[in-house]
Amino acid sequence: MVRFLIPALLLAVAAPAGAVSPIAEVICDSTSALHDRLAHRFGERRSATGVQGPDQIMEVWTDARGDWTLVVTYATGTSCIVAMGKDWVTHRHDPA
Repeated sequence: MVRFLIPALLLAVAAPAGAVSPIAEVICDSTSALHDRLAHRFGERRSATGVQGPDQIMEVWTDARGDWTLVVTYATGTSCIVAMGKDWVTHRHDPA
């Protein structure tokens, strides 16, 4: 999933100057401040996490309406919103 995120972010950067990013207001903050904002201001909860590397954790935050936020948390104590969307669906994985 992450390998698809990089090209998407590059396309977003290449967007016309008039385009408005849905994450223009909040990109990075201290982990505690960003987590607090997602939980209390947006009503989201951390639904999934995964280790991306020795210094990074990917987090998916979701709310009851299906809105979602993808956050990368760094070992430095900073977290950044890297994507947002709607209509999140969690799929059940059956054992192989």
